[in-house]
Amino acid sequence: MKKIEGSPKSLKQLLHSTKYSIHYYQREYMWQRKHIEELIDDLTSEFLDYYQEGDTRHMVKDYGIYFMGSIVLAGDEKSIIDGQQRFSSLTLLLMYLNNRIKANGQTHASIEPMIYSEQFGEKSFNIDVEERAECMNAIFNGQPFDTTNAGESVKNLYGRYTDITYIFPHDKIGDDILLHFCDWLAEKVFFIEIVATTEQDAHKIFVTMNDRGLSLTSTEMLKGYLLSEIKDDVKREKLNNIWKDKILHLKKDDDVGDETFIKAWLRSQYAKTIREGKAGATNKDFDIIGGSFHKWVRDERYKIGLNNTDDYELFIKKFEKYADVYLKIKEAENTFTEETKYVYYNARVNFTLQPQLLLAPICYEDDWNTIIEKINIVARFIDLYIISRFTNYKTLNYSTIKNFVFNITKDIRRCSIPELKEKLNAHYLNFESKPKDVLPDLKLNSFTKKYIKNMLARITGFIEEQTGVASNYCNYMAQTKNPFEIEHIISDHFEWFTKEFTDQNDFNQWRNSVGALLLLHKSINASLNDAEFDYKLQTYCSNEGNIYSESLGQQAYNNNPQFKRFIEENNLSFKPYVAFGKPEITERNQLLVQLVQLVWNNDMFVE
Repeated sequence: MKKIEGSPKSLKQLLHSTKYSIHYYQREYMWQRKHIEELIDDLTSEFLDYYQEGDTRHMVKDYGIYFMGSIVLAGDEKSIIDGQQRFSSLTLLLMYLNNRIKANGQTHASIEPMIYSEQFGEKSFNIDVEERAECMNAIFNGQPFDTTNAGESVKNLYGRYTDITYIFPHDKIGDDILLHFCDWLAEKVFFIEIVATTEQDAHKIFVTMNDRGLSLTSTEMLKGYLLSEIKDDVKREKLNNIWKDKILHLKKDDDVGDETFIKAWLRSQYAKTIREGKAGATNKDFDIIGGSFHKWVRDERYKIGLNNTDDYELFIKKFEKYADVYLKIKEAENTFTEETKYVYYNARVNFTLQPQLLLAPICYEDDWNTIIEKINIVARFIDLYIISRFTNYKTLNYSTIKNFVFNITKDIRRCSIPELKEKLNAHYLNFESKPKDVLPDLKLNSFTKKYIKNMLARITGFIEEQTGVASNYCNYMAQTKNPFEIEHIISDHFEWFTKEFTDQNDFNQWRNSVGALLLLHKSINASLNDAEFDYKLQTYCSNEGNIYSESLGQQAYNNNPQFKRFIEENNLSFKPYVAFGKPEITERNQLLVQLVQLVWNNDMFVE
């Protein structure tokens, strides 16, 4: 690095008739109301510590200074590397002061030239960012501005200017001393200006400053690093716009959506190692990516193919492509469609590692038809994995399954569709045991509750589809004020069943068997708490039930040809009951085994 020198400059010296651009390393303008409040409070309090009633403007020259920290610039073009949050915020304050001055019929020689100036016959704002110009013009002219379709920076700029109009202490700094405050702000607020002469030096300063605790995120640091390696200015600007657009979409519904995506993407496509599960083990690729992933990319750049400027350009284009795929996955997780239904199913039981696995087989060259097919194949595998785990009473929390998921991720990385099916089928065949082997012993408890509810919803929805009725799965699983709940066919009254069950524990075990459970609307479920089976059966077979609950009564088998056809074609052991105890629960358990085998199978993996 060449010699770096810093020099103290007042705000007037820095901003007066001087043009700045926002360097591509920098984040969007992110300040929130609390930041503006702190800035206004600090500046006005400092000024008021010096001001004495009756002071003239000339006396302000003897007031003390206020130090705002450093401003780091790159080259002669005055690109801001570090400090744009403060510079942009101070510009908003200057615009507020300027509008008040104009409203009062006053003038101040320094304020307007610190906001905008003229070069070669054209006027523009001193912090010159094209996408902000329309909003800044509105603010400068005291006009309203619609931020509905604006980017993140523009929304924040307009919001913070509005905040200033409320926050500024009008009662303490009234119109009579407003010009005093403007003089002090222009002449007595100082920065240390640091100018780097080369692009590479600018990047080194940026990384050093922010790696040592300043408040940029890993996403912003990664962007700065990648773009600093793009030599062509036009390409760099185009790629910067691509990055900003994708980040805006990733953060639309989730403040950390950008970081969540990048971690999933890097793990799915590039991570090769994971920490050993023993005390004292060191973090590996998978673990490091979960933290400061920008450092991991920089440290592992050669391993992931970043050798020259073209590689960095391609890497950002891949970021764009995989971000689009990730956004499609998130949409599929939140909105049911037949095309991506398994993605939706898995999200209902909070399988958080799903995006990583779904991204793993995707190739940069894949078209969207191929991408969707791969997503569906992997999502189906996850679906089978979930039911295999919970029916064996094995947890699906992050720490328990991350190693398995990571090994699958590596195995299916950038596979063709035939390879993907073959590999996932092999993993499926190696599952410890299939649900059909353990399902009859499955009981409802605090761990299995959400999975059993999902299983009952899936089975009921499947029967509905097969019998010509639209699946009600989404309603069964919806998180509403009056949701569907698991219904115990046998009411919780052991004293009614002492002849059949040996003790309370025996009663509880049978009552919580999966064959003794249904899904009913919460309000209906509550009304049946203390009812006997013959009374419950009337509700099960009414409009308040569903096809699975109706199957307990004779009515479901009368004048219902599609249901009877479904039973016959699949050789299912459905039958009506007039009583419900151990024998009936045993039969319903076996029926559930048959239904689970219909709903959860590996047909998708077999050509």
